[in-house]
Amino acid sequence: MSDAAASHAELDAARLLLARMGISPADLLEAAAVRPPSPTFAEYVPVVSAAVTTGTRRAYGSYWNRVVEHWGQRRLDEPTPSEIEQLAEYVKTHVVARRNARGGRSAAEHLIAALRCLYKRAVADGFISASDNPALKVAKPRRLPSTRRAVADTRLAEINEVAASTGDDPALDSLLLRLHTETACRRGGALALRPVDLDPDQCLILLREKGDTVRWQPVSPTLMRYLQRHAEERGATDTGQLLRYRNGQPITYRRYDHLWVRIGEHLPWVYVQQISTHWLRHTTLTWVERNFGYGVARAYAGHSENGSDAGTTATYVRATLQEVAAALAALTTESHPLT
Repeated sequence: MSDAAASHAELDAARLLLARMGISPADLLEAAAVRPPSPTFAEYVPVVSAAVTTGTRRAYGSYWNRVVEHWGQRRLDEPTPSEIEQLAEYVKTHVVARRNARGGRSAAEHLIAALRCLYKRAVADGFISASDNPALKVAKPRRLPSTRRAVADTRLAEINEVAASTGDDPALDSLLLRLHTETACRRGGALALRPVDLDPDQCLILLREKGDTVRWQPVSPTLMRYLQRHAEERGATDTGQLLRYRNGQPITYRRYDHLWVRIGEHLPWVYVQQISTHWLRHTTLTWVERNFGYGVARAYAGHSENGSDAGTTATYVRATLQEVAAALAALTTESHPLT
């Protein structure tokens, strides 16, 4: 059979199948052409913002606002990949200058990620087809290695001393630092902690962190007592947020921001290196990996054993500056061949 004959046979078979289904070729063309009109960014951003998790909204909210500021009255199907690249470059060059800024690369990356999230929803809602998603046709800037490292023991002691001796609520700040140092939890996990999540009999706390992950984390009896006492003294209900101010109001991320600003005022190296709560996670996981191995560190971090988390722990257990300095000292001793 020739190629032409085979093609005709396939078309005849397709027509027969459609006829049996009661569908004409014209129906298919009409269905393909029918698509709800795309909303404007000003109309659609609030819809997506209300549908995503709190963490996603916090990560992308400011970038969605920037999109609305520039393209508010444009429809979703109007911007081209080139225009997205132009907006990313604009955001990159107009990023708020901070000491730890890295040329706006992170801002450009987050803008593209925010648009990908937005357009993924638009595809699911039927406003555009997957093949017409312009955000997927724009490459993210290559992510630079993090500057975070484990904090040396002596430096960690300095941080704890300042937190315990300054500020308007040293007890709260000391508890925060102990909680993060002992469990390596993220800020979101600490803020989501409730009294009902404490298991004092087994010294376990239930952490609910990013990606809707839930895990039991062992804690010391001392930390468990501090958490129970804090909840009782500050009026936390069983299912309410555990960490609270003296007046009973739940703390927010702003408490962490104010804490590190204050510590940086007393310890210049904290300000210079832009130390934050996440450095404590690096500190604990590095110690665990050095003493108990990579597998234990991965479990301690709450990383899964497969998928995208498989090698994530490695970013937390890199060599510290102190270890590099020790290697240099050994390299430059009189007994080393190099000298």
